[in-house]
Amino acid sequence: MTSAQGPNGPNPTDPPQSGGNGGQSGNGGGGLPPNLPEPVIEPRSRWLPSLIWVIPLVAALIGVFLVVKTVSSRGPTVTISFVSAEGLEPGKTKVKFKDVDIGTVQGITLTKDHSRVLVDVRLTKEATDFAVKDTRFWVVRPRVAASGVSGLSTLLSGAYIGVDIGKSTEDRTHFNGLETPPAITGDQKGHTFTLHGDSLGSLDIGSPVYYRRVQVGQVTAFSLDKDGTGVTMQVFVTAPYDQYVGTNSRWWHASGVDLRLDSSGFTLNTQSLATVILGGVAFQTPPNQQSGPQAKDNTTFKLGSDQADAMRDPDGAAVRVVMNFNQSLRGLSVGAPVDFRGIVLGQVTGIGVRYDRNSHTLMMPVTIDLYPDRLGRRGAEGVTDETAEERKNVLQILVKRGLRGQLRTGNLLTSQLYVALDFFPKAPAAKVNTEGDPIELPTVPNTLDELQLQIADIARKLDKIPLDQIGSNLNDSLKNANALFGKMDKEVLPEMRGTLEEARKTFGQAQATLSSDSPIQSDTRQAMQELTRTLQSLNALADYLERHPESLLRGKQGDKP
Repeated sequence: MTSAQGPNGPNPTDPPQSGGNGGQSGNGGGGLPPNLPEPVIEPRSRWLPSLIWVIPLVAALIGVFLVVKTVSSRGPTVTISFVSAEGLEPGKTKVKFKDVDIGTVQGITLTKDHSRVLVDVRLTKEATDFAVKDTRFWVVRPRVAASGVSGLSTLLSGAYIGVDIGKSTEDRTHFNGLETPPAITGDQKGHTFTLHGDSLGSLDIGSPVYYRRVQVGQVTAFSLDKDGTGVTMQVFVTAPYDQYVGTNSRWWHASGVDLRLDSSGFTLNTQSLATVILGGVAFQTPPNQQSGPQAKDNTTFKLGSDQADAMRDPDGAAVRVVMNFNQSLRGLSVGAPVDFRGIVLGQVTGIGVRYDRNSHTLMMPVTIDLYPDRLGRRGAEGVTDETAEERKNVLQILVKRGLRGQLRTGNLLTSQLYVALDFFPKAPAAKVNTEGDPIELPTVPNTLDELQLQIADIARKLDKIPLDQIGSNLNDSLKNANALFGKMDKEVLPEMRGTLEEARKTFGQAQATLSSDSPIQSDTRQAMQELTRTLQSLNALADYLERHPESLLRGKQGDKP
């Protein structure tokens, strides 16, 4: 075994040295075999990849690029709540604005209470500004509404989600979808106005709005008032027609056909054929007024039942009165007009029955709302004075002059009644109770009731006549007359026949005497001729004497003395 070399010993990498008999060769030696070549040691070279790895590397780079591009092009994700997901499919249904795709439906789930569906929509990056508070979403399907037929293109392409971009700056990701498309989108120019009426009539969302028979807008929404006394609706008037809506404009129902029969004949009034089926509203400035300033957005107007109702001057405060009638009220209904010589001053608001303890009779009270302003400013001055005491005094004077209420027939075919206010100077004196609420006005029976009373009075008087006794006396008188006529036929008539025969002979002689060829007639004719000639001579003599009066003394000129 060889000993280790010190630090100054030979380098193990150096080639072995050959020695003599030092025992380096042979079986006991530890060196390299003498027949092997010495190893050549070279420095390690750099490793180069194979070209086969280039393809997956490029594919990976492309994938990373597409992922980055997809993520960078994505917009916000919004959730829309609908009642039903009919026609919607994840990954297929598009979200469109003006027929431009701005998003895709990603998923559809149910709410926890299963009452609605939640639709997750991924918007594009360009549609980021659509995720604001007042943006509206709805499902576009084929629909038939008052405004027409819409969504027919979806019969082939399928339903999609429509959107109306909002103007708010507040971001939002959860929305309640509309079940019907909005009538007006945010990019349409115009003004929205509020109308308040007694009933909706035949109006619906999409019903047209007319100005001088030109369609200028449509009804966009309506709702019932909280107290249930009326209907409030929203209408939109497009530009530039919104400039014609003034602060003094009047609105009315233009639905159906308005057929009137007056002194001029039949009058048919309707806005268009569409209003007969779909209904509509119209507005206009009163004919006797100038167009006021343009109305601002969301201005509230009163909706009249017809054009005449809308164009009537404001009624002002109502005066509540009651009239007690002592007759049948059949044919009188709530809403019947109260007429004063052709001017409708109010309407009936209530009909009832009341027991009068003083007279122990049943009265028929009729409650009425009167509008004194309908008489005009001057006509209503006496009723609308400043103090209540003056109003009471004026009313007392009117009643003293004969102001009464009377039921009259307004329609002979339907026997409908109305209340007429008029002056009856011959009516019995009455006093008005101005202290009660409502004020009680006196009444008079109508003409038909008076006629019935008169007929009943005549019938009572006729019933008192002893018709049996009169008939018996008349029968006796007829018997006496019959006997008299028989006696005259037997005694008087023969003598009368002789007298008549003598009279006939006398008339015959007179006729013969007065005939044209009788001697008397001839002599009389000659005498009349002589008398005519005599009158002519006298006439000539009178003319001569008038010209020559001196001839009475001197004689006729030419005669000798």
